[in-house]
Amino acid sequence: MSNTSNQNSESQPIVFVIDDDPNMREAMQRLFRSVGLQVQVFDSSTQFLQAELNDGPSCLVLDVRLPGLGGLDFQDELVKSNVQMPIVFMTGHGDIPMSVRAMKAGAIEFLTKPFRDQEMLDAVQLGLEQDRARRASEMAIVDLRARFATLTPREREVMALVTAGLMNKQTAGELNLAEITVKLHRHSVMRKMQAKTLADLVRMADALDVHRGDQPPRHT
Repeated sequence: MSNTSNQNSESQPIVFVIDDDPNMREAMQRLFRSVGLQVQVFDSSTQFLQAELNDGPSCLVLDVRLPGLGGLDFQDELVKSNVQMPIVFMTGHGDIPMSVRAMKAGAIEFLTKPFRDQEMLDAVQLGLEQDRARRASEMAIVDLRARFATLTPREREVMALVTAGLMNKQTAGELNLAEITVKLHRHSVMRKMQAKTLADLVRMADALDVHRGDQPPRHT
């Protein structure tokens, strides 16, 4: 499973459908296209894994019974590979243990054929919204890490201490610095991290998992 480099399609949501029934694949294509969604269909999990996929918000509509690797086992493989694409299951042979297993592994919905079109559309829209939110969160962390990388080692020490609740004077004592020096470092940290308030900086430190205990002990 790989991503294309088509920049124009990256931000467009897309629905992937895996079902070995050609009539169901065609019906799903018509349904999703009727509401303006891109859709790509596959007859097996193997075909899906070999395809080049658009790198945008996505949702996978997955049949439980497939040739080769079945839908539930395929879900397990995606989880093991840390592929976080939302999944909507559909099946003509569902039972409670199947649905429980799928939902516990993170599936959005488990629909039994025949299902109403709106049920499928609602489930897929929820999946796309969740994937958009996940991608936005990941991009925010990448941006934070890039800002954090611009800090000097001393600025990182100051950030860890002030976000742990230490006052400037206490931070100065911890690092054997003059209080005015700590103030200058703190100002630089706020500017580089683009934090408007100390509360903003604390949230950033939490997101980056920056803690006071991560800093080396001060030299005496």
